[in-house]
Amino acid sequence: MTNFAKKQLWKFLFWLGPFFVAVGLTSALISETWGRIPLAFLITGIVICGLWVIWQAQQSKWWGRRSTQASTNALIATFAVLVILGLINFLGIRYHLRTDLTETQLFTLAPQSRELVSTLPQSVKAWIFDVNQNPQDRELLENYQRQSSKFTFEYINPQAKPGLAEKFGVKEPGEVYLEYGDKRQLVDVVNDNVRLTEIRLTNRLQQIISSSTAKVYFLQGHGEHQLSAGKGAISQASQALADKNFTTSALNLADNAKIPEDATVLIVAGPKRSLFEGEVKALQDYLNRGGNLLLMIDPNTDPKIDSLLKEWGVILDNRLAVDISGESLGLGPAAPLVTEYGQHPITKDFGNGISFYPVARHLEITPVADVESTPLLRTKPYPNSWAESDQKSEKLEFNEGKDLKGPLTLGMAFKKKLIAKSSPTPTASPTRPSPTPTISPTAQSQASPTPTISPTPQSQASPTPTASPTAQTPASPTPTASPTAQTPASPTPTAQTPASPTPIASPTTQGETLPREGKSAPTPTESRLVVLGNSDFATDGLFQQQLNGDVFLNSVTWLSQQDQQPLSIRPKEPKNRRITLSINQGNFLILSSLLVLPLIGLVTAAIIWWRRR
Repeated sequence: MTNFAKKQLWKFLFWLGPFFVAVGLTSALISETWGRIPLAFLITGIVICGLWVIWQAQQSKWWGRRSTQASTNALIATFAVLVILGLINFLGIRYHLRTDLTETQLFTLAPQSRELVSTLPQSVKAWIFDVNQNPQDRELLENYQRQSSKFTFEYINPQAKPGLAEKFGVKEPGEVYLEYGDKRQLVDVVNDNVRLTEIRLTNRLQQIISSSTAKVYFLQGHGEHQLSAGKGAISQASQALADKNFTTSALNLADNAKIPEDATVLIVAGPKRSLFEGEVKALQDYLNRGGNLLLMIDPNTDPKIDSLLKEWGVILDNRLAVDISGESLGLGPAAPLVTEYGQHPITKDFGNGISFYPVARHLEITPVADVESTPLLRTKPYPNSWAESDQKSEKLEFNEGKDLKGPLTLGMAFKKKLIAKSSPTPTASPTRPSPTPTISPTAQSQASPTPTISPTPQSQASPTPTASPTAQTPASPTPTASPTAQTPASPTPTAQTPASPTPIASPTTQGETLPREGKSAPTPTESRLVVLGNSDFATDGLFQQQLNGDVFLNSVTWLSQQDQQPLSIRPKEPKNRRITLSINQGNFLILSSLLVLPLIGLVTAAIIWWRRR
C-alpha cells in the first residue's frame, strides 16, 4: 500500500472521531441520561481525534511551525475566555448579587420584609391565579423566595385547574392568595394596570402569620389628631396599623374614665388642651397594671400630665428645638432633622436614615428606680441644634444662659417591671364552719382519746401506735376508731372526697387544694412608655416621608409587646415621577423641540463657518 493510500485511510479513520462524538452527544441529549453507550461513543471519538492529531504532528512536523504556535495560542486564549465567562455565569447564578440604583430601593426588599420572610415559623405559599406571568411580579416573588426556602409561589391557570380555583374562592383572573397552614388570605388582584407591590405583600404576610390581634386606642377630646381623613389627621398612620394586624379605635375618657381592659396600646397624639385629673389618674392606673402608652406632646402645650411623667423620670422642656442642619434640604430651623438614633429595638435598623419633626420640644430625663430608659431620637450637637427659649424672635439664635446647647433628646423609650401582688393565702382557723358537729376544736389537735375522729381532709386510721399532733396523721391510734375514717361513703369530708363543700385548709396537709402561704411566685409583667416631643411627624403627608412612619409604627409595635413582629424599616411605595403639563406648556415644549432647538443649532453652525473663513 502506497503512502498516498495510507494517508487517505487515516483521513477516513479521522472522520470516524467526530462522527462518534456527534453520536454520543446526540444519544445523551435525546435520552437525557449519560449512560454507558453515549460515554462509549464520546470516549472512542475523542481517542480517534487525539490519535489523528498525534499522527499529523509526526508526519508534517507542524508543531514547530510559527503559524501552528500562533494558532495554538489563539485557541488557548479563546478557551480561557470561555472558561472565565462560564465561571462568571456560574458564580452569578450561585451567588445572587444585584445593585439597586433607584432612590427608594424599589427593586430591593426592605429590611422588614427580609426579616419577616427569613423568620417564618412554617411554610407559606403564594398562589397567583393568572395565565400571564408578569415579569415584574415574578421578580418580586423571586426576591421573597431568595430570603427563605419556606416561601414559595406558583402560577395557576384557573381554567385548567377549576377545582383549585374554587377551593380558594377565585372570582376573577389575577387574584393573588397566601396560604399558611389552614389559613388563606387574598393579597391583591393584579392586572395590566395594577401590579403586585412589596408593601401589600409584606402586610398580608404579616397578618396571616400573626396569631393575635392587638387593640390600639387613640385618645380623643383634647384637640388630638383625628383618625378620619382631614387637615392634620393621622388617618395614614391608623391605616398602616390596620395593615399590620392592629385594630384601631378612638377613646374618649369623658364617657368612661377608665381605660378598656382590651387596650394593648394607648396613643395620646398631640393634645392641645389639658386632661382632667381623673383622666390622668386613669392613665396612671393603666400603666400600673401593665399597660403601654405612647405620648406625642407638642411644644407650647400643657396637657397637665406632669405627675404621670414624673413617675417615669420625664420633664417636658418648654423650649423649642432648633436645628439648622436641615436648611440645605428645604427644612426650616424649627423642624429638627434626626440622623442619630439610640440602641433600641425601635430604631435598631435605622442607621443614618433621616426623620424630621416639625416644631418639636426637648425631653429632660432623670433616673428613676426600677425604670429602664433609652433615648430614641437625638439631634446634632451644638452649634447645629439648641433649645430656643425666645420663640417670638424673628431670628433664631443661641443665647448663652437662656438656651440649651444640643444634642437634644426628642424621643425616649421606657419600660418598668411590675410584680403582681399575690392575695394572702387562707390558713386553718379554729372558727371555720364544719359540716359535722363532731369536729376537733383545732386543726392541729387531731389525736383524741375518744372514738370520734376529726373530719379533717385526711382523716384516715393510722396504722402506727403513736398519734401525731399534726394534720398529716389526724386519726387516733385507739382501736375504737369510727368507721367513717375508713369508708369513703362517710358523709364526713376526707382526702378521697375532693368535692367536699367546706374542706379545712391546713398548711401541712398533703394534696392541698389551696396554695401554700409564701409559695406563690410573683408574676412579673412589663409596662412600657414611649414619649416623643412632636406629633406632627405622623400626620397625613409627613407620615410617608423618610423614616417618619417607621418611627411611629415601630414604637407602637414595641409597645404592644409582640416580640415576634419584626421591628425594622418597612417597604416604600414607588414615587410618582410623571410630569403633568398644561396645554400651553405642551405646545411650548413641541415648538421648542421642533423649531427653537434646530434653529439654535443652525445659527451656531453658521457662526462657526463664518469665523473659519
